[in-house]
Amino acid sequence: MAFDPIDLSNLTLKPAQFAPALLLNQSGVARRQYSDRPLPLFPQLAAAAPYPVASLGPCLRQAAEAISAKVQAPIELAAQSVLGTAALAAQAHYDVRLPYGQVRPCSLFLVTIAASGDRKSSADNESNWPVRTHEKRLREDHEILFRDWKIDFAAWAATKRKIENDTKIDHAERRDRLADLGDEPRRPLSPILTSGDITPDGLTKNWSHMHGALGVFSAEGGQFTAGHGMDDANRLRTAAMLSGLWDGNGAVRIRAGDGITLLSGRRLAAHLMVQPDAAAGFLSDRTLRDQGLLSRVLLAAPQSIAGQRLYRTASLDQEHAISDYGKRILALLERPARALPGGPNELDPITLIMSPEAEAEWIGFFNHVESECGPDGELNAIRDVAAKAAENAARIAAVIAAVEKGETDQIGLASMRCGIDLADWYLREALRLAHASRLDPKLLRAQVLLDWLRASGQMETVFRDILRLGPGQTRTKAAADDAVAILVAHGWLSEIVGRPRRLLLRGEGD
Repeated sequence: MAFDPIDLSNLTLKPAQFAPALLLNQSGVARRQYSDRPLPLFPQLAAAAPYPVASLGPCLRQAAEAISAKVQAPIELAAQSVLGTAALAAQAHYDVRLPYGQVRPCSLFLVTIAASGDRKSSADNESNWPVRTHEKRLREDHEILFRDWKIDFAAWAATKRKIENDTKIDHAERRDRLADLGDEPRRPLSPILTSGDITPDGLTKNWSHMHGALGVFSAEGGQFTAGHGMDDANRLRTAAMLSGLWDGNGAVRIRAGDGITLLSGRRLAAHLMVQPDAAAGFLSDRTLRDQGLLSRVLLAAPQSIAGQRLYRTASLDQEHAISDYGKRILALLERPARALPGGPNELDPITLIMSPEAEAEWIGFFNHVESECGPDGELNAIRDVAAKAAENAARIAAVIAAVEKGETDQIGLASMRCGIDLADWYLREALRLAHASRLDPKLLRAQVLLDWLRASGQMETVFRDILRLGPGQTRTKAAADDAVAILVAHGWLSEIVGRPRRLLLRGEGD
């Protein structure tokens, strides 16, 4: 399989030269002014490569196209939604063996950047209906099972206390009676498969009573990226836990009060739809990048189609495609997952192997990506993401094989080519965003300050007011100085000579 070189020719923007001039303000104080219009803080974002929707496989492709047409959302957004839901359903049943011998889950972590009004919730509702249907059935069963469990547990606990408090029996007889009584009745599993927000402590405390395959899914992903699990105190722990689950390592928690919690045989998939501002802070976080969580994420930032969405009625073909997709996903969700003897939620998925042809194709992609990760390679800027690309290709191929075949033990050439095509697109998308500096935290901080200055309605601002009243990211002198320097260099601000230190905001037409 031939891999096209990644075109970087339109991903950079050469800075213009400024010609500063010395002017006087109304108070007669000298200030700098630039004759050129301000430069955008971010280079122009190149157009994304067309999403290879055909590589989702027939079922997911038809569903993505139908959802995109029905709710009038970008095809990338619809594709992310159906692929994430498919991964949630497949991960309970299948792992994938990589050619170098390691076995990995087929779980996927997806993030879609889309603004308010881009139909995130509508696409999510269409793609996740089989999950909601299954959760509803689980809740109905859970009401009965939980009521019976409470009765059984109360009877078991009362009998246990009676044996323990019986002073007429010796130690040996008490031990025999307790052994005959057995372990406490197993609590029925919670009827929840997905949540929009998790924390390490919440997950480890409760997962022993939840299904083994869960998902972090939200059309308002900011509740996760800005939630308790991602605050300063928990960000590193959350990232480490998520990375470990993506790798298939489970989770271990040791606390003085709670003792040891060991969660093995667990799987976690994720699809977060995040607004641009929230996504920028999340995806540029140095802690998350250094820890490795961001390298595992499959990112899409589709172009909005707002203004082109004139009303149209959904067709029967669209409804049939969404229905057929949902039935396949529902069948995977309802199929009993293989579990280890330790309990119904300690999963033991089937390991999918690659056919010889699929393995050869995967190795070719692996080598292609690796060859571009060196100092002069096209993927050097995102080599952390590139390092996971081949593995993500195998995972995607496993998900597609699970959806298309229902029950299988092998990844064939067709599924592998689909996985490689999609993984290659995600690499291009990550590179596109990286080269447009959309993930540069200093530029993002400067943009936040510029937005605040514009919102203030004041053309002239005292520097110390930024420290007192400005955005939280610029309330230290070092951060404010950096942001101001960037805005001055781009021509958005000019400094007024004199004391106190003052700044003059320019408009785009100045």
